[in-house]
Amino acid sequence: MKTVARSTLLVGCLMFAGATLALAQGNPPRPNPPGLAQVVALDECDPVTFNAALGSDFCRNVTLGAFATLSDLFAKAAAGTPDPGWDFEPDTVHIKKGTTLSVVDQGGEPHTFTEVAQFGGGFIPGLNAPGEDTVPECAGGFSKVAVARTRILQGSDLNITDLSRGEHRFQCCIHPWMRMKVEVK
Repeated sequence: MKTVARSTLLVGCLMFAGATLALAQGNPPRPNPPGLAQVVALDECDPVTFNAALGSDFCRNVTLGAFATLSDLFAKAAAGTPDPGWDFEPDTVHIKKGTTLSVVDQGGEPHTFTEVAQFGGGFIPGLNAPGEDTVPECAGGFSKVAVARTRILQGSDLNITDLSRGEHRFQCCIHPWMRMKVEVK
């Protein structure tokens, strides 16, 4: 009897997977609406260790595993090999003048999307690469209104409009290896 139940469950799962694949193939992803480009902020914070150290509900990660503990995050940054799970996607975006840049935090913890003249360190020294100083735009952390305005909470977004023509650099002032370039034409 257990074999029949397992087989039925397996067949049901395969049918569901096949239906999901068929739907996905029938509905290709739509491009961003004209005048809108999306950037996604990602991270792999471990809710147990982050919330124990930083307060309950700080990390709201809902991914299925692949979590990095808070101590691992600091250790990797100190070794000069920051966790690649903390990232802005894509790394570079090319947009036309007048396009709105929508930055969505799909990670488990807050980030900033701060424009900087040059990439460098953030306002948490332990997360900066060895020998990397805090960039002026991140100095002062959230006590600086300009930095606080660039904060993106979990599940929220930040819209950036009116970027001038040329190259713009953005980084997270908390996790400074989260960097991207925006080319405006």
